[in-house]
Amino acid sequence: MAFDLPDLPYAHDALASKGMSKETLEYHHDIHHKAYVDNGNKLLIASEYEGMSLEDAITSTYKAGAVAQSGLFNNLSQLWNHNQFWEMMGPGDNKMPGELELALAESFGSVAKFKEEFAAAGAGQFGSGWAWLVKDKDGSLKITKTENGVNPLCFGQTALLGCDVWEHSYYIDFRNKRPAYLTNFLDNLVNWENVASRM
Repeated sequence: MAFDLPDLPYAHDALASKGMSKETLEYHHDIHHKAYVDNGNKLLIASEYEGMSLEDAITSTYKAGAVAQSGLFNNLSQLWNHNQFWEMMGPGDNKMPGELELALAESFGSVAKFKEEFAAAGAGQFGSGWAWLVKDKDGSLKITKTENGVNPLCFGQTALLGCDVWEHSYYIDFRNKRPAYLTNFLDNLVNWENVASRM
């Protein structure tokens, strides 16, 4: 079973007024995300993972503690990560639902403190990777960061929010200012309704 590149859930220019340009989405979705789909599908052919769901193939190919993951894992994991990433953002007013605001305040002290810690995780991820808000196996909310394409599925966690901190995600709009990109992501781009729906 081959995996497909999903369409963006909004137009390429829909986030431009919020700090993510049409050019970024064209490069990030149409080129980078598509490459993960194409390469992952090529590597799946005749492998023992062919026919698995995307999630099962990711967890089956992840090697805990590996310095470098396999090409198959890297491409499938990044495919999944980006599928989530586009849905976690949106062009609307992105008001945070009350139940999510309460959960973040209970877990981190306040929404402002959550944003501070999340941005710090993303800014502090050395090299390429992701910052995440996850629901852990015990139901608690945690902020994590992962290298390269590794994601919460690998640890049995539920991804509530993920921010791509690979350079292709922000360099066109923010150049080397990753912290500014993370602040803009949290303040302007996140679809908090989507985040709340994942809880």
